[in-house]
Amino acid sequence: MWQDTDIKLSDNSLAVLKRRYLMKDNEGRVIESPREMFIRVAKFIAEADRGYGSDDTQTDKTAQGFFEMMARLEFMPNSPTLMNAGRPLGQLSACFVLPVGDSMEEIFETNKNAALIHKSGGGTGFSFSNLRPKNSVVASTSGVASGPVSFMKVYNSSTEAVKQGGTRRGANMGILRVDHPDILEFISCKDDTAEITNFNISVAITDAFMEAVKEEKMYPLYNPHTKKTHVVDGREVHLNAKKVFDNIVEHAWATGEPGIIFIDRMNQLNPTAPSEIIESTNPCGEQPLPPFDSCNLGSINLGLFIKEPLPDDYTLTDPDNGIDWERLGTVIRKAVHFLDNVIDQNKYPIEEIEKQTRKNRRIGLGVMGWADMLVKLGLPYNREEAFKLGEKIMAFIQTEAKNHSSELAKTRGKFPNWEGSVYKDQEVAMRNATVTTIAPTGTISIIAGCSSGIEPYYSIAFERNVMDGTRLMEINPLFRKAAKKGGFYSDELVEKIARKNTLASFKEIPDEIKAVFLTAADIKPAEHIRMQAEFQKNCDSSVSKTINLPETATVEDVFEAYMLAFDTGCKGVTIYRDNSRPDQVLAAVKAKKAAEAPVEKKEKVEKRPTLLTGITEKIRTGYGNLYVTVNVKDGKPFEVFAHIGKSGYSTMADSEAICRLISLALRSHIPVEQVIRQLRGIGGSSPVFAEGGKVSSIPDAIAQVLDRHFGTGKNGPESGYRQPAEICPECAGAMNFDAGCFSCPSCGFSTC
Repeated sequence: MWQDTDIKLSDNSLAVLKRRYLMKDNEGRVIESPREMFIRVAKFIAEADRGYGSDDTQTDKTAQGFFEMMARLEFMPNSPTLMNAGRPLGQLSACFVLPVGDSMEEIFETNKNAALIHKSGGGTGFSFSNLRPKNSVVASTSGVASGPVSFMKVYNSSTEAVKQGGTRRGANMGILRVDHPDILEFISCKDDTAEITNFNISVAITDAFMEAVKEEKMYPLYNPHTKKTHVVDGREVHLNAKKVFDNIVEHAWATGEPGIIFIDRMNQLNPTAPSEIIESTNPCGEQPLPPFDSCNLGSINLGLFIKEPLPDDYTLTDPDNGIDWERLGTVIRKAVHFLDNVIDQNKYPIEEIEKQTRKNRRIGLGVMGWADMLVKLGLPYNREEAFKLGEKIMAFIQTEAKNHSSELAKTRGKFPNWEGSVYKDQEVAMRNATVTTIAPTGTISIIAGCSSGIEPYYSIAFERNVMDGTRLMEINPLFRKAAKKGGFYSDELVEKIARKNTLASFKEIPDEIKAVFLTAADIKPAEHIRMQAEFQKNCDSSVSKTINLPETATVEDVFEAYMLAFDTGCKGVTIYRDNSRPDQVLAAVKAKKAAEAPVEKKEKVEKRPTLLTGITEKIRTGYGNLYVTVNVKDGKPFEVFAHIGKSGYSTMADSEAICRLISLALRSHIPVEQVIRQLRGIGGSSPVFAEGGKVSSIPDAIAQVLDRHFGTGKNGPESGYRQPAEICPECAGAMNFDAGCFSCPSCGFSTC
């Protein structure tokens, strides 16, 4: 029966599956096909039905339905479910929140639990708001507290160690209430982007604070240890709300962090209130959870639910009849069934999480392929009808999902925390406390071959690294189809598109095509937020979305975006201004071309004098201590040698080869800034934190030494250098920033 469904996967999808999802033998060889993976997942998740009275025939029918919606790429569960279902690890959830108590024992117990979650493939969120502020007296030791930020650094280091052996990179969310005494230190704790790299951070903002911002009033800070207004030198501490908010805005403008969550709104709309209080979210902000709770997620590929061809009476002003609502409803119901089964089939990392998860039975059904759906409907992302359709689509998903959750409750029972929830007086039972969440879908959207979440396209074309080191151009398949149909497709056009993140300036592309194939750069901040707000109206949990801003955006633009997010009912917001991080990837090929621009050449490689002097510096790398020697001629670096201690011959050979090529470049009068620019930020398999920053690889270490002694020392604008951002550690490709995460369109690696 499994052979009846055709599986159409892109080359990129296959590469991601082979690298991260398909089963491998002890020697790392893939021993599972994508079809076999979907069968493995479908059969294992369907087995939960037996606990509710299903026989073999009924369970097989359920498994077949689960398989078909995955094989047709209509629905994908979160990555841990695809990776671990039916395998020994068995941990199937992506989102967890752990409490951080105000004692050393509680702090490090949580750190241990987080390590177990990361090892199993999940991400963790923490609120540090219960920790006493920095420099508070600790009676038990007669010492002073180090404060929330110091323990965030401890957790960050632990994540850095665990992720090396885990199934995926560990990701964290760190949250601090805006009225915590250490809020100013928290806001600036990621100014150095080499610090706390395994955390996204957000400020938990209260309604009272937002009112104080609007009225430019003072607001009190509260000491979580004393449960009273914070006192320093006998005086209660109050801060100017507008100035604190401006501080948040300025840092977000500079680095993209912190984000903000509207904590009161999250609790007002929390289905398990008042029995449970939400303090934090998962790493990407879309899943508010009480302590020890988890949520398993899945997303429906909206782009596959278009009637093709569109009906003859279809119009942009009324796009509803272009959507196959009946088939969409069928998949929604199957997806709710699937996600509820995951709760029963899951192997939880710790007992407290299992108890809490089964108590509320939260599921998070969301969407991806929204940009694809709009393109197929011919509807621009920022058109009024698109906003209204977003609200309608999510309302339909919410209604169908809740209806099916109620159907499940009739045979399986309502969730155990029913009496502690907002549903307690409702006659119709619910199987799940929440049913909808809109998550970032970086990797699973690559598998499904669709756009991510509810984001617009990040780019229409990009370069992809393939396994043999060659680079191929990837073009949006819907754009390719439109361009070939319109007669303006060419390889040269694709090359040019890959150098830009918008089609706006291409005269050879018809205006009606450019109007539909919008990218994040074409969407105004208010339009980004409007779309997020429309989907949030009918979403139980929250919406993960990035408000992309151009590099030219002002601090005032960020301020207005944050205020608009609050006023339009969003539960949180993340902004990202292009090139705002010193380690941001130069995603456009044009930047790479510029970095490789030819320099003035001399006819000969300069000969080496008999005697040269220089410096030797030791720098720590993931392969051991590296000793870098730079000899100088006429005040300029002339040659480089490097010796790596306690390393294998291949590493030493690689180091020698790099140095010979660097020396050849320097002796050929290539400016040292060009050499630094090419080597800085190259990723390796064993990055470490040393010299006050991140050392990604041996080439990166050599570049840092050159920069310290012969460059600007900062890799700043003075040298014309902008370090490529979050270079993908798996394929060295350029990563995009979407929904709070850097993700690689080439190989599927994600920082979340």
